[in-house]
Amino acid sequence: MEKPNVPIDPALVILIDKPLEWTSFDVVNKLRRACKFKKIGHAGTLDPLATGLLILCSGKKTKEIDGYQAQEKEYTGTLVLGRTTPSVDLETEFDAQFDTSAITPLQVQQAVGELTGEIQQIPPIYSAVRVNGERLYEKARRGETADIKSRTVTVSRFEVDTKQVGQEPFPEIPFRIVCSKGTYIRSLVRDLGLLLDNGAYMSSLRRTRIGDFSIEDADTVDAFITRYRTENGLDLRP
Repeated sequence: MEKPNVPIDPALVILIDKPLEWTSFDVVNKLRRACKFKKIGHAGTLDPLATGLLILCSGKKTKEIDGYQAQEKEYTGTLVLGRTTPSVDLETEFDAQFDTSAITPLQVQQAVGELTGEIQQIPPIYSAVRVNGERLYEKARRGETADIKSRTVTVSRFEVDTKQVGQEPFPEIPFRIVCSKGTYIRSLVRDLGLLLDNGAYMSSLRRTRIGDFSIEDADTVDAFITRYRTENGLDLRP
């Protein structure tokens, strides 16, 4: 039986390592139900095919969400040259293929340099940006296009490992990116391919830091729920 004095709206900042294929709202809803939170939200969406650090705030801490969203973020992942998908990741099927044999590591580094610093970026069509009140991904899934405005973002670090460039037909390039709020990593990958007169898609993405919060301090969803329910005397049965 649950203790009657369990706080139903605690003020918490919760660090979760979001699982692959979960939406950010899946995590919010899971914790709301399992931990009996009255008020809870996340501070910055991660795509379903991305993993890593997700900050959630409950109770009065939800007032701080905007502040966490505005903080610098760090990502690691892998992009692949020579192929494209409409979503710029593996959510959609390949729609084009390119010859990468003439691309050199130096050309990749030069393209990365053009995508570093304060840049203008157009969000991908498969994104949660709203245009005329509708999410872009909803239009994309119907095969529609949209007039997407560019935005100013800052990419303070864009590091790549180009060992496979020129050696493999579809070279995989591990990367590390540090960027401002509102930066789309898939847009950086897309634009890197375009700068090389080629194509690229993102095969993996992991958010490792938001401001001073690190993925190393995050819990899995199940670990947090088990600890919270144990500390608050809640029934551990599903």
